[in-house]
Amino acid sequence: MKSYDVKFWKTKKNASSKTPSYVVRWIVAGKECSKTFRGSELAENFLSDLRQAARRGEWFDTDTGLPESMLKAKNARTWLEFAEAYVRIRWPHQAANSRASAVDALLVVTVALAAERKGRPDRDLLRRALRDHVLVPEDRRRELPAEVRTALRWLEAASLPLTDLEEPRHARAVLEALAVRLDGAAAATNTFRRRRAVFHHALEYAVELGELPGNPLDRVKWKPTKQNDVVDRRVVVNPQQACELLAGVTYVGRTRGPMLAAMFACMYFAALRPSEAIGLRRQDCILPERGWGQITVTKTRSYTTKRFTDSGESYDERGLKHRDGDEDRPVPIPPDLVAILRAHIAKFGTAPDGRLFFTGGGGAFGTEYIRIWKQARPYGLTPDQVASPLAARPYDLRHAAVSLWLNAGVHAPEVAERAGHSVDVLLRVYAKCIDGQREIANQRIQKALAE
Repeated sequence: MKSYDVKFWKTKKNASSKTPSYVVRWIVAGKECSKTFRGSELAENFLSDLRQAARRGEWFDTDTGLPESMLKAKNARTWLEFAEAYVRIRWPHQAANSRASAVDALLVVTVALAAERKGRPDRDLLRRALRDHVLVPEDRRRELPAEVRTALRWLEAASLPLTDLEEPRHARAVLEALAVRLDGAAAATNTFRRRRAVFHHALEYAVELGELPGNPLDRVKWKPTKQNDVVDRRVVVNPQQACELLAGVTYVGRTRGPMLAAMFACMYFAALRPSEAIGLRRQDCILPERGWGQITVTKTRSYTTKRFTDSGESYDERGLKHRDGDEDRPVPIPPDLVAILRAHIAKFGTAPDGRLFFTGGGGAFGTEYIRIWKQARPYGLTPDQVASPLAARPYDLRHAAVSLWLNAGVHAPEVAERAGHSVDVLLRVYAKCIDGQREIANQRIQKALAE
């Protein structure tokens, strides 16, 4: 039977269990339901999924206690049906870019888990069918053309049963598909890891629902290429090169380049991420006439496709990376940047909401800043430097800022705080950009030996 009469209790630790476990309890039509998890985070996530389903107005099954979306996932007979139900339950919890990443990963997985059958549609058509009509909530699906309807019918018939994933060969086939790009070349390590994480989480959800006895990926011996996330010192500009590049930006276009020059300056002098700089507001800045000022980073504006955002805009406003939603990050800024921002505000003003960097219509910049940066490099660099990796991306300005601080002798915890990193990540990522450390170490050892 179906019921909308649902009540929830707080997660409770199971005191009678020898190993730590946590119980989620809720009531459907007067009937008490419960589910036990090995970790508190898993329990809280499951309870959050239940509450989200109730808020969406889903009915709950009185026999199992599960909401409509979870019941569909639990009873799914094919991977395609399960993936559709999984997207629906996860969508409310995800940021826009996370939704886009999940769709990208599940799209590859779903095509890989289709059996070879007669009449297989073109790969691009299959991907289009999944992206526009399966792996998004129903209210975001587009009109269904005849050729896409045919492709979906083929996919429904070809999709493997979810239980087939208990065979390691199917999980391995998915991993192999996740490790390549559309053109057949090897995918970047970060891309593979991100896709695998989505697949792994989906399988964990199937285990939670009792559809699979265990996560099949745990039984597959797969060694991805070692991730090299260390910053290449060849991309790091020195202060003179940075200033020349910032000047070069002002020569791009009539207004776009001059408008964005100060934004790029924030990336270099304050080590802001592009999404942090794009969302910077006047009220976030302390800009005295003399001396050091301060930027308080509070929000990020990440560009993404409108169909993945809740607002319908082409950006997703979120809290800071690796921090709680309401936590900010104060960053002291040198007089150079204070002067640049004061001049920028005097010339361009601010958007109605106080943003410093905005389009002619008052909107937020998307990916235009990347194109403008590419056009600016020939103005600020020599031909040989333009052909090199030096400052190839706007993000490299942030790398240059952090490298400069470390090489200036600023303590790692202070640099990490300003840049929004953890200390261990900071030292690992920027290990090759810290100059002179070996000589300093030699001097200290020599001094200790002489005592």
